[in-house]
Amino acid sequence: MSTAPGSSRGLYLTVPDIEAARRELIARGVDVSEVFHPGKPGAQFQVDGTSDRVAGRAPNHASYSSFATFSDPDGNGWLLQEVTNRPPGRVDSGTTSFSSVSDLANALRRAAAAHGVFERRHRESDLNWAAWYAKHMEREQSGEKPPQ
Repeated sequence: MSTAPGSSRGLYLTVPDIEAARRELIARGVDVSEVFHPGKPGAQFQVDGTSDRVAGRAPNHASYSSFATFSDPDGNGWLLQEVTNRPPGRVDSGTTSFSSVSDLANALRRAAAAHGVFERRHRESDLNWAAWYAKHMEREQSGEKPPQ
């Protein structure tokens, strides 16, 4: 069964950093809405500019809660959704992968920040930091609790 060009709505594209993804799409000539979060459940599906959409990322960068919209060249409607933390079981914990150098670099930055907290808490330098980073990045991607 085929559909007419431009008839699909509510297609999702999930990204780990909505602002970075938005900038990249804009740099490629795509007209992307400002980032918003729903003020009421389902507001992300309403027409741009409705009062139930609140400008900016969701409070505390809540995963699954920040959006932007755009249309593809055929006119289909897309929701860009920021997913920063997946619940357990959503990602195969045996397979950790990153879709870009930027995604990997951001994961390393988050691991470095968490590791700094770990070292301050334990008041010692961790000579096995690379294994700690790897475990943190794997658990973050699979939705498991990161190492403490």
